[in-house]
Amino acid sequence: MSDYQQLIDRVVRIRSGDSACAESRTGTCSECGHCVQLKPQAAQLILDSGADRIGATVGLTGVLKREIARMIDHTVLKPEADEKTIVKLCAEADQYGFASVCVNPCWIKLCRELVKNPEVKICGVAGFPLGANTTIVKAAETSILVEDGADEVDMVINIGQAKSGNWDYVEQDISEVVKASGKAQVKVIIEACFLTDEEKVKTCLCAVNAGAAFVKTSTGFGKWGAKAGDVALMRRVVGKEVGVKAAGGIKTFADALEMVGKGADRIGASAGVAIVG
Repeated sequence: MSDYQQLIDRVVRIRSGDSACAESRTGTCSECGHCVQLKPQAAQLILDSGADRIGATVGLTGVLKREIARMIDHTVLKPEADEKTIVKLCAEADQYGFASVCVNPCWIKLCRELVKNPEVKICGVAGFPLGANTTIVKAAETSILVEDGADEVDMVINIGQAKSGNWDYVEQDISEVVKASGKAQVKVIIEACFLTDEEKVKTCLCAVNAGAAFVKTSTGFGKWGAKAGDVALMRRVVGKEVGVKAAGGIKTFADALEMVGKGADRIGASAGVAIVG
């Protein structure tokens, strides 16, 4: 059972028997509009059908938002991000209980000092955003990230080698980063916008074979970011043992719910506060 389904089941149990829902009492739906609170499954069906947003009152939505917050990598990777921005990022992560702060390598030490919530991880990026560094450089960068305090490393595959069909290279590239990461978890950014579905599948298999903890849709710097179809495909390929991170263009609570509903375990977003606030 997925983390998301466990969340849904748990929240339904918490709110079961709520008198606001006529169907729970009489067996007949009165179209009261409380489904988003009392029946998250119904809310997800609405989102899957293309709705941009769903109205809700305080209650179950608040519980869902707190749980979604724990799945968000609160991210700032823009080259112009300054120290003030990073300080704010860390304070927000502590406040909202995000899964991690995700930053460029030069900020890892600062984040390690600033983040006080023990459940918030420190995540750095390697070979970012192009993935075209040589393997030895990616591995060295990973070692430095971990030495500076990173708990997680998001690396970019060598996209050109994947497009060339050089799968041994792609897998070895990931494997060396995994070896250099020590106890830190590695998330492999496949940059799905540049790959065919067949290439996405093969890249995910390379990541699994190399021992990665997650596969991730996007850097946020490509032609487009996370797509629900890619998340679903990646989940099918990697199975239950490897995580799936959706990143790029996720700006609303509805966006996040859609990605989690398709199989994402983690959400990468610079709009974390807007999503769960």
